[in-house]
Amino acid sequence: MMRVIAGTARRLLLKAPEGLDTRPTTDRIKETLFNMLMPYLSGAVFIDLFSGSGAIGIEALSRGAKKAYFVENNQKAIACITENIEHTHFSDKSVILKQDVFSALKGSITDVAADIIFLDPPYNQAYEKKVLEMLRESPYVNEDTLIVVETSLETSFDYVKEFGFAVEKEKRYKTNKHIFIRRG
Repeated sequence: MMRVIAGTARRLLLKAPEGLDTRPTTDRIKETLFNMLMPYLSGAVFIDLFSGSGAIGIEALSRGAKKAYFVENNQKAIACITENIEHTHFSDKSVILKQDVFSALKGSITDVAADIIFLDPPYNQAYEKKVLEMLRESPYVNEDTLIVVETSLETSFDYVKEFGFAVEKEKRYKTNKHIFIRRG
């Protein structure tokens, strides 16, 4: 069972979409991730791409983000995100974009400067590269925007410089890693 780890919605249980190929981030990894993100969360605009259950965006709201965008195109996952947002009382701070990530990046998220963009795409399909390629031209990504990618240990980010980004930090776990990227 997933839960919100800290903040205003602390200890509230979250649902995961049934039967999907989602990989909910474990509490230990989520705790480590948010310990690294804490300095940037207060009043932040947080974009959760490939949202799944919405647990990462909800954790960001619980810890002080002012608004979160959840981008997901699977109907079961969208129902789960909606239920989790209502359960944690973050409806007023949440925007659910019911579309695929690439469509959302092309046009739905243009009204705001993003402080943190988190993506946890299906592994080993090069989605992160496609997302970063789209974000390099994005009007809502600036020098202060922190992009965090949860990905497999094997995924290489040796191309980010050609997109105008730089890897700031890499945190490796047993089965995956977080890559922290900013405009370079």
